Amino acid sequence: MAGSAPAGGRPLPGGGRPLIITEDPLLLDDLLRLCAAAGAEPHVRHAVPEPGGAAAEGGEAGNAGWETAPLVLVGDDAARRVRGAPRRTGVFLVGRDLDDPQVWQRAVEIGAEEVLRLPDAENRLVDRLADVVEGAGQPALAVGVIGGSGGAGASTLACALAVRAARAGERTILIDGDPLGGGMDVLLGGESAEGLRWPDFAASRGRVGAGALEDSLPELHDLRVLSWDRGDRVVVPPAAIRSVVAAARRRGGVVVVDLPRRVDEAVAEVLAQLDLVLMVVPGELRSVAAAGRVAAGVRMVARDVRVVVRGRCPGGLDPESVAGLLGAPLAGEVPVEVGLPGRVAEGEPPGTQGRGALARFCDGFWQRALGSAQGVPA
Repeated sequence: MAGSAPAGGRPLPGGGRPLIITEDPLLLDDLLRLCAAAGAEPHVRHAVPEPGGAAAEGGEAGNAGWETAPLVLVGDDAARRVRGAPRRTGVFLVGRDLDDPQVWQRAVEIGAEEVLRLPDAENRLVDRLADVVEGAGQPALAVGVIGGSGGAGASTLACALAVRAARAGERTILIDGDPLGGGMDVLLGGESAEGLRWPDFAASRGRVGAGALEDSLPELHDLRVLSWDRGDRVVVPPAAIRSVVAAARRRGGVVVVDLPRRVDEAVAEVLAQLDLVLMVVPGELRSVAAAGRVAAGVRMVARDVRVVVRGRCPGGLDPESVAGLLGAPLAGEVPVEVGLPGRVAEGEPPGTQGRGALARFCDGFWQRALGSAQGVPA
């Protein structure tokens, strides 16, 4: 399976607290406020600290160094004073009025990654500061599963993918993207498990903490699951959905999303953050026809859509032909697994049987997807 590497940043060097270098009191107030919003406790300097120099108030010697701080925010007033500092990643030139065309030259001189103008870039800066607090690195591989027709078995495959990833030792979050689907926690046998559900995040604004999100979700079968409750609310604002999915990805591992067959604004927010969408198509002609309409909507937003054929088509179409009719690469074939519905009804989640056809498909998929340093392989 050919594909591009998942988008995301590289880990910042060092650890501990970000470093602020400025003598502008108004700018310093702004930066301290933004650090507080991100939960970061910075060191403040007026110039580049010497290696092993005196500690900032409340800090350890050397912890606020230019080379060791995880993030450095240089005020525009201090740019000339740090020109001789060694080049490193994670340096930002920050100011409140950066219309001066020379600001870009100063940024180049100090090796800044970006020029951030406040207040316009406040959200961007809070995100980067929060990344430092959370130790964010490579984001999770995010895979969506959608049915090409009704009863295709997309929820079953999504659940099995999450179960097998967790059993392989991956940090795994399973997200229920279909409010009318009955609840992924039910499929996992954990409808009464303690933890937050989607309606609890309806009022979320801005950035959601990755650690706080993970800790708040029910833990079932070694994975975290974000499902819908049994209440009447079936709508969460798209902005809240975007923030929650972004937080789920931020700590790496695997995120699996069970998608509804419609593509509205909220679903589009999810699709835009996925590395890959698997469309499950039963092996019969009517389902292939329905899947064509679903695929057309998904492709408007998703960057990579592939077909999983479930069962054999009695009309003579093999899996390659099904994928060809839909104009999408074939991700594989999942034979119908005898006895699976009965086991699920008895409380055994899909994918639990390691020798079953479903588990074998999922294990093979993850071996290919997670075994490539360059993204989702062919």
